[in-house]
Amino acid sequence: MIRSESAAETSHLLVVGRAKWLGELTKTIEADMAPSVQRETTASDGLDAIRERTVDCVVTEYTLSDTTGVEFLKDIRAETTTLPVLLGTGDGDEEVASEAIAAGVTDYIFVDAPIAQTIESVVPRIEDALHSAEQTNRRRERGRQFDAAFHDTQTSTWVLDSGGRIERVNRTARELIDEDHTIGTQFWESQWWTHSSAVQSDVRQLVTRALAGSFGNATIWDPLDEHPRQVIDLSVRPVEDEYGDVTSVVVKGVDITGRVALERDLRQSEELHRVTLNNMTDTVLITNEDDEYTYVCPNVHFIFGYTAEEIHDQGTIDQLLGENLFEREELAAEGILKNIECTATDKAGREHTLLVTVREVDIQGGTLLYSCRDITKRKRREESLAALQELAREFPYAGTHDEVAQLIVDNVSPVLDLEASAVYLFDADSNELRPAAHSRAMRDLHGPLPQVHADDETLPGHGFISGSTLFFADIHGSDRLQNRATDLRSASYIPLGDHGVFVAGSDKIDVFDEVTRELADLLAATTEAALDRVTRESRLRKQDRQLQQQNEQLTTLNRINETIRAIDQGLVRAETRDEIDHTVCELLTSDDRFSFAWIGAVDSTTDTLEVRAWAGEEQGYLDARSFEVGASGTEPVGETAATGEMTLVPNVASNLRDDSWRAEALTRDFMSVLSIPLVYNDVMHGVLAVYTDTRDAFDDTARAVLGELGETIGSAISAIERRNALLTTSMTRIRFDIDDSAFVLSQLAREAGCSLSYQGGVQQTADGSYVFVTVEDGTLESVENTATELLGIDGVQRISDDGKGGVVRIGLNQPFFALELAEHGAVFREAFADDSTTILTIDVPESIDGQTVTQLVSETFEDVELHSKQTLDQAAEHHIYEEFLADLTDRQLEVLQTAYYSGFFESPRENTGESVAATLDISPTAFYQHIRAVQRKVFGVLFENRNVSVAASSGIQ
Repeated sequence: MIRSESAAETSHLLVVGRAKWLGELTKTIEADMAPSVQRETTASDGLDAIRERTVDCVVTEYTLSDTTGVEFLKDIRAETTTLPVLLGTGDGDEEVASEAIAAGVTDYIFVDAPIAQTIESVVPRIEDALHSAEQTNRRRERGRQFDAAFHDTQTSTWVLDSGGRIERVNRTARELIDEDHTIGTQFWESQWWTHSSAVQSDVRQLVTRALAGSFGNATIWDPLDEHPRQVIDLSVRPVEDEYGDVTSVVVKGVDITGRVALERDLRQSEELHRVTLNNMTDTVLITNEDDEYTYVCPNVHFIFGYTAEEIHDQGTIDQLLGENLFEREELAAEGILKNIECTATDKAGREHTLLVTVREVDIQGGTLLYSCRDITKRKRREESLAALQELAREFPYAGTHDEVAQLIVDNVSPVLDLEASAVYLFDADSNELRPAAHSRAMRDLHGPLPQVHADDETLPGHGFISGSTLFFADIHGSDRLQNRATDLRSASYIPLGDHGVFVAGSDKIDVFDEVTRELADLLAATTEAALDRVTRESRLRKQDRQLQQQNEQLTTLNRINETIRAIDQGLVRAETRDEIDHTVCELLTSDDRFSFAWIGAVDSTTDTLEVRAWAGEEQGYLDARSFEVGASGTEPVGETAATGEMTLVPNVASNLRDDSWRAEALTRDFMSVLSIPLVYNDVMHGVLAVYTDTRDAFDDTARAVLGELGETIGSAISAIERRNALLTTSMTRIRFDIDDSAFVLSQLAREAGCSLSYQGGVQQTADGSYVFVTVEDGTLESVENTATELLGIDGVQRISDDGKGGVVRIGLNQPFFALELAEHGAVFREAFADDSTTILTIDVPESIDGQTVTQLVSETFEDVELHSKQTLDQAAEHHIYEEFLADLTDRQLEVLQTAYYSGFFESPRENTGESVAATLDISPTAFYQHIRAVQRKVFGVLFENRNVSVAASSGIQ
């Protein structure tokens, strides 16, 4: 008999009943099997013990005090179907046995004397029951475990039959291969494995080996996909029966895509770490407590020039970084010491400045980690920047571009560690770059620096024109190098904006590393800023000077303007020409700007200037000489009188021996002179001369202001003459014969082949001048046709026509000569023109200088000849005429003239009021209202000797 160690050692036996053989059985079991035994006498107590789940096997008799063994068995099976139950009886029969078996008894024991033999047979049967129950429980547990594993959501599970066909698939596997109908198909023919023939072959081999009894495992992915979408870890396990035959195969698949990606990333990270360590500029070293190397970073050569093996051969780190780099006690207290500055010498003998960080570690026998950073370039850069900053403090004291250039040259060495340097400054006037400053080393290496043209042919010129920074490892390789004998090798040409070029170099080849290039650019930028400052300050100083000069000019101009305003006010108040002359001279010399001023008029009989008025420090100058009219070499007033132009003598002392008047003026401290013509409408009314005791006293502004003053004075004189002309009753009637084809009446008479006469009646409107002309000995058609072709005539309108001639109104695009005469107080009385002769009749009031009118006619027309002069007294006529015209509007005068010349007032009338109104482009009603208003004015002047207000009586304007 095979005894189960597990049953004997761990089982708990429940014995129920009062039979003698049960007591003996209990003793035997406790003595031989050493299980724990519980004895109960009733079925209810036994059922309570079972419900506590501490019983592994039950032995009961059939006859119980409270029930039968079969009923007790039924109650047990109601609680559990797996608990082994042995039913023993000495009185039983086949019927009892059948009931027991039907109720689910594990074993039925017939108890027969002797009891010892019964006990001997029962004990192994109990052990068999326990063993069988244990096997059953194990199978059930494995089944439960399989079900749990089969339904695992993280694992795909397939159960295959002995032919490799799928019998069972869990949900995870169905989702993996996305198939609904896989049962009964060969496993390796499932969709997931058929994407690659190689994969399908591998899976088939795994299943085949499992069917042969071998466990298999493989990682499945698409070998053609560098980054597969999914990776499956596939395990195949055979399932054997009790005879060792393979009855089925269990396949499990785990999606390890994430793990594979993680491993791939880890490998890439390790590769990146390795590459980083090999290429980073910081070096990592690890030593033990004895300062012996346990790790040397592969990039150690970047700083020290040694290989990792050569560093190991040095033994201790003291050979590399020096002794007593830090205090061990301080490191122990802090755990890390940062930025310890030290110097180290590399394999080539170059000295490096390092920042070292030391920390305590525990890595593969190493206890101290050193991180070394090379700050040699940074240290050098900081020192150079400090020197550059110090140089920048000197720049504000430089007042010129040359001083800035010299400062740079003197301080290049501390900044760039280069001895040879120069600065070229651009001269815009010559379009050349001149060497403003250079160092002794530059002169020794290169010789004298020439001035170069700002073009692309030379290195300085190319750098300046292109605006590009040029660095040469060896300038002898440049085709723009002019001096091939130079000992310069490395050189830089950096433009300084619009100011020039900065040059720095050395007799060594390729000295411009990254730091030197950066510092050279910074130095050039700082220099350019300093040159910009000097330019701005120079420009500001120039602007200040200009502003000061402008302020002085403005002050002078204000003083002149104040004087001019005072003169203007005096001119307005002046009643006579003499008053104008004296007012102007006195006000001009009231300010100390002008020493002396006088006004003279030309005497045509002596051809000299007669003094009309003067003021200021004359000192007998006007009596010392006569002032002849002359174009050159004469006193400025004489030249102005001859040319009609302003004359300036800025320095009387120059050409002193050439002109006699200069000595007379200089002895009276007259240093500069300006003479101004008093002209209005091309008629000169005299000359104003102004003298000062300083040279160059008359700038452009003063000349412009005084020139305008001359025109204002001429206008004021002309206005007074016109006013006096209106007040005088005596006048001179002058007739002139002219031969000027440009005169509009002469041109029209000649071209039309008729005689024309003008007898007053000019109108001036915004559109131009209109005159009424009587046509004789010709047709109006020929006059109209000719007038339309003449440039000086804008239009012609027929007013009256008697068949042999008539009256036309001619529109002129230029002012008529009558208007110009009126400006000077004279009246253009009439004009007659035929194809050979033109006669002008002009009335000149007694107050007007006839010579002025004669001059005006001579300047206006060609071939002028005085025909006759006649003195007239028109006191009564003048009074009535002026009083009548004083109150007429321009429109009323136009209507009256048009009606008169059209024959409206003739008897019988040559034109009706309606036709005259049509000529004037007004209504007949308006025409008759205007005529009646004029008639009332005429009668009022004749009979009542008073003014009649036309506007008040008729309401027409």
